Amino acid sequence: MRRTLLILSFVIAAVAAPLATAAPGAVRCGKLLDVRSGRMLTDQLIAFDANGMITAVGPAGSSAVSGASVIDLSNATCLPGLIDVHTHLTGDPMSSGYQGLGISVPREALIGAKNARLTVRAGFTTVRNVGASGYTDVALRDGIDAGDIEGPHMLVSGPPLGITGGHCDNNLLPFEFHYKAEGVADGPWAARAKVRETVKYGADLIKVCASGGVLSKGDQPGTPQYTLEELQAIAEEAHKLERKVAAHAHGTQSIKDAIRAGIDSIEHSSLIDDEGLALAKQHGTYLVFDIYNDDFILQEGAKAGMLPESIEKEKKIGRLQRENFRHAFQSGAKIAFGTDSGVYPHGDNARQFGKMVEWGMKPLDAIQAATIRAADLIGWSAKAGVLEPEHFADIIAVSGDPLSDVRVLESVKFVMKNGAVVRNDFSVR
Repeated sequence: MRRTLLILSFVIAAVAAPLATAAPGAVRCGKLLDVRSGRMLTDQLIAFDANGMITAVGPAGSSAVSGASVIDLSNATCLPGLIDVHTHLTGDPMSSGYQGLGISVPREALIGAKNARLTVRAGFTTVRNVGASGYTDVALRDGIDAGDIEGPHMLVSGPPLGITGGHCDNNLLPFEFHYKAEGVADGPWAARAKVRETVKYGADLIKVCASGGVLSKGDQPGTPQYTLEELQAIAEEAHKLERKVAAHAHGTQSIKDAIRAGIDSIEHSSLIDDEGLALAKQHGTYLVFDIYNDDFILQEGAKAGMLPESIEKEKKIGRLQRENFRHAFQSGAKIAFGTDSGVYPHGDNARQFGKMVEWGMKPLDAIQAATIRAADLIGWSAKAGVLEPEHFADIIAVSGDPLSDVRVLESVKFVMKNGAVVRNDFSVR
């Protein structure tokens, strides 16, 4: 098996196109959105060094870039590279339910390589991957960092932690297979050990399933799974190891338990109530609402092989989640942009911006959720989420004004990551 995988790796390397590398240079932007202030600046130059870090940003007329090439985007609007804090790059929405049992760990890794390219080319230059089998997301992250694969910056969780028979277990096989998912851990000490194990094998953060879910078999989204005691043990162990924790939590009680346990972000947040919102604000906990994928599940879920019970669960919870998103935003809770990509096709991440505006945000609010707010959640404010010196030269550009029509972000035409051009459709005549 190892020899086969090595041969496969050599074949992929041989046929892959060489990836662009960074060199000192600059991008001239006709307009540039300052995501901190919300101001749209005109005729700006962003300079960066050979390490792909921004060195200066300012008016093009007063800036000089000695000995470096300038990419002309004077007819475009530039923004920081976008951040999605809830992705599953090694997953495929068309392999849901029982169809997913046929996907091996090596196959999942190759699927991840494809989806990483789709994601970065859609303008998402940083993602947090929250759940993958066999540490395939660790391998994907490392391959991207090594320059072997085209993709975004990644923070990865490895296998998500969950209870026996819970949302993060695999409940599709009968008893005689005696199978449970890699992240299953019952009880506080077993959960602590599982945190240590996932960190040992390369996880940047810990993903935990605090409640039931939509796409799992045999449970309900609102049902608590991990206890408060178990969640406290997980959070304490992860924070001791300098890792943040993301909790899958649809249910009202599980959301509050996760916040009280000290977990850093609540994923889905579907049935959050006023007490939960007050707790989130008190603790500074980020809420992540994946409010686009309801459309895909209800329209395409059956074709994708999703279980009939999953589609019924989504019918009950989808609109409630969107209503609670609006209420959470109006209440002043901290919200970061996360889409649950892999439930819907990768590369369509930006479709969520329109939903966020439809359900109460202004375009700038939604953009800030995917830039400065997301960077704050993942602990990368010092290097991502803004176009400022000493940050990644991660730049995207679109035609039109995203502050007037946020849906232009669904058609990103230019992407730069770390000073290297990933795509430039503006150069095509």
